Amino acid sequence: MEWRRRHRYCSVTLFLIVLVFVVGLVIQDHWPFPNKIQNPKLKELLTCPTPLASNENVIPASDPSLQQRLENSLLLNISLSEEITASNILRVEPYMYIINEPKACLPRAPFLVLLIEVEPKKTEARDAIRKTWASESLAGGLGFVRLFFLGINRDTQKNGSKLQHTIEEESHRYHDIIQQNYKDTYNNLTLKTLMGMYWITKYCPEAKYVMKTDSDMFVNTEYLIEKLLKPKGELTQKYFTGHLMPHLPPDRNKKSKWYMPPDVYPGGRYPTFCSGTGYIFSGDVAQRIYVVSLTIPRLHLEDVYVGLCLAKLKIEPAPPPNEQLFNHWRVPYSSCRYSNLITSHGLQPNELIEYWQHLQSNKHNPCQTSW
Repeated sequence: MEWRRRHRYCSVTLFLIVLVFVVGLVIQDHWPFPNKIQNPKLKELLTCPTPLASNENVIPASDPSLQQRLENSLLLNISLSEEITASNILRVEPYMYIINEPKACLPRAPFLVLLIEVEPKKTEARDAIRKTWASESLAGGLGFVRLFFLGINRDTQKNGSKLQHTIEEESHRYHDIIQQNYKDTYNNLTLKTLMGMYWITKYCPEAKYVMKTDSDMFVNTEYLIEKLLKPKGELTQKYFTGHLMPHLPPDRNKKSKWYMPPDVYPGGRYPTFCSGTGYIFSGDVAQRIYVVSLTIPRLHLEDVYVGLCLAKLKIEPAPPPNEQLFNHWRVPYSSCRYSNLITSHGLQPNELIEYWQHLQSNKHNPCQTSW
């Protein structure tokens, strides 16, 4: 009898110890419930994101190669399908919205969304784009959404800021501005693009196609829709195209705008990427890029970074049907040239309006004019 009492006492004691241990795990959020994000670094990225800087999440130069660094990274050992879901990602907004248009893609999914990255002060550029290549009238019966993405700067944050007041008036009139409280700087262009991907993922997940471009671009939206996108239909998945930049070496010139420090990116070549001046992708790619960006060290060169995301996703950018369609340089204007391209870079607002008006007046015979 004494032996049995001792055995029962030990069993009860052991059960209580195990019970206390399990309860402690639950309280400390260590218990592996479904869809919980266990990795502490990933939790930090999801709940406390910070503006991107050129030296944030850098890759040590002592590592033999970028690929080895990425594959050995703790973050890249996360199973995307098991531990990162849309519900996890969308639970908390990465940055507070100052201006948002959460219903911009309602009542029906748009065929094309234009994500136009622009500085807060570029009021004239936004107006010129609205009057020309981003006018909703160009899409005909197709759903078409134009959105300008911008952050904040010293001028917008001043008390009684005239610039911020102008932006808010634009928003009230056109309903096409998305403004968040991150610093709008060159080194944060990657962040601005990721916020565009996040916005599509949360507020416009059914979009067929998305174009990311800049405010100093000419975009032949009609050609883009009629010649490139409509022939592909609406079932395209994992589609990404633009002006391809295949396997370029990093620029090590410290005076260059595109300088890439070896301690940030020690690799000898970038994966193939598309020039950030203008690229197109199917709507499903937005969520894929945003999700995988949570597992990849960040770089300040936006188009290079998107290329890294695509490489991790094993999405190969598709060459456009014609190498002259996407131009990350300024193409000399003629109605013939501009009627047969999609992008040209480096145009001022007055030039956009002038060229667009001439192009529209010669739409039916663009190559018969002398200008």
